[in-house]
Amino acid sequence: MKTIFVKEQEQKRSWFVIDAAGKPLGRVAAKAAAIVRGKTKATFTPSQNMGDYVVIVNAGKVAVSGGKEQKKIYYKYTGFVGGLKQHTFAKLIEKHPEDPVRLAVKGMLPHGRLGRALMDNVKIYAGAEHPHAGQNPKPLEV
Repeated sequence: MKTIFVKEQEQKRSWFVIDAAGKPLGRVAAKAAAIVRGKTKATFTPSQNMGDYVVIVNAGKVAVSGGKEQKKIYYKYTGFVGGLKQHTFAKLIEKHPEDPVRLAVKGMLPHGRLGRALMDNVKIYAGAEHPHAGQNPKPLEV
């Protein structure tokens, strides 16, 4: 079967909003990554940015199970000697509430130029309000 190539101007893009309050982190991130990548469309092409836009609200209230609030550790390296920083999920969600969702979605996208371009189509907000009401996003259930 041949790969279908759709021109950027011909592609119809939609906006979706996901409410992450009380939902598992991995399920929210997997759903968002699939939509942003374009895997839910019949015109999916692995090498093109043809997906839709996703707005994730209430990212600060995302749920994890199995005691991962204290067990899950996020690492960050500053680039200096001895500069390995580590934060638990609880500390990271307290300091930067949208980072766990952002990191989870980023890890499910391609690593490279295409993945960085796809991350521009994901909008993550810690609270319930978002400035994208003009795009009429459709609610999406996870």
